[in-house]
Formats: sequence, structure tokens, C-alpha cells
Amino acid sequence: MDDLNLELLFSSPIYFTEKPEFLDSVKEVSEEYISKAKSEKEYNEIYPVYMTSNYFHEERIKDFVNYVGQSAWSILDAQGYDMQNFSLTFSEMWSQEHYKHSSMEQHAHPNSHVVGFYFLETPDEGSRAVFHDPRAGKIMIDLPQKDQSVATLSSQMINYTPRPGLLIFAPAWLAHSFTRHGSEEPIKFVHFNMYATFSPSVSICPAPAEVI
Repeated sequence: MDDLNLELLFSSPIYFTEKPEFLDSVKEVSEEYISKAKSEKEYNEIYPVYMTSNYFHEERIKDFVNYVGQSAWSILDAQGYDMQNFSLTFSEMWSQEHYKHSSMEQHAHPNSHVVGFYFLETPDEGSRAVFHDPRAGKIMIDLPQKDQSVATLSSQMINYTPRPGLLIFAPAWLAHSFTRHGSEEPIKFVHFNMYATFSPSVSICPAPAEVI
């Protein structure tokens, strides 16, 4: 292979950072919304999870909301998209609280551009965040992997171990899921989706997230 040149194209980017400074304020809001969700829905042993309504409008977490929005805008801009006349709008930002044996099926968000997760409480033996290979043509004719524990060009999925304060961004077209939760304590996290809207008057770079 010495005479072969390699170019890695059509990649699937995933971004992550540690932002513990937002934990206190986001957990406060999340707990309030989770409590409301529990008051409106009985515990379901088949689907042991509680999900809240949206709260990206909450003034108490405006710094977190702005950071997420500005980061998502910068991600798209750095990827080569002409974002000068676009701003990002939250379509959803909500909490999920998964109990033992709960999971999240593989899915994507076709009406969004950026999705992400912010982890609040992550017990041992808890769920892992999984991102799946989006290339349908590869999946149809895939070969066995040498070592599934190593990330290579043959990998079919990549998983991350959540920890409090971990913030993950990914393209909305990249399918994701969560493995089955094995802990007696719940895993708690924020899930958010954003989409770009044409805004010819936008002149700030990076553009702040709009709230609808």
C-alpha cells in the first residue's frame, strides 16, 4: 500500500467538551420539569423513562442555552457551510430520566441540523451513548471487524461513556441510540435539537441561538 494515497472524505463528525459550570442551573430546571412529568404520567415498567416538555426558554439557563446555540452555529460554520445569513433555532430541549432496563432506539432527527446531549447524572453500569454508521451502502455489504473494541474505518458504531458535565454535539442526520440502562439509579440528561433558518439581517459571528 506504499503507493496509495489516502483521503478521508464524507466523515461523520462528533464533538464533545466538558462543561461542569452549567450543571447546577440546568439540574435545577431539569428536576422541576421532571417532577412535573412524573405528576402527569405513571411509571411504566415496560418503558421506564420520564421525558419533560421543552425548557429552552428558561431564563435561569440562558447562559447554557446561548453557549449551546453559539457552539452549534460555529460547528456548522467550521464544517464549511455558509452560515453568514443563517441563525440557529431550538426546536427541542428537554430532559430524559431513564431507569433500569430502559434504552433509546436508534433514530435520527431529519428536520434538524444539529443534535446534542448534556449529561447531568450518570451512575455506574448506566447507559452508553451510541452513534451509528450512516452509510447505507456500507451496511448492506459489511465484512466482519477484526476488533470491535477499536475504532477503525470498519466500525459500525461508536459509543461514549457519559459523565456529568459532558456535552456532545453531532449532525442531526447521524443516527444515535442509548444502550440498555443497567443501574438501579437513573441516568439523567438533556437532549436538544436545532435547525438553521435563513436570516438575511444576521451580521454577528457566531450567531446567537434564537428561541421560539
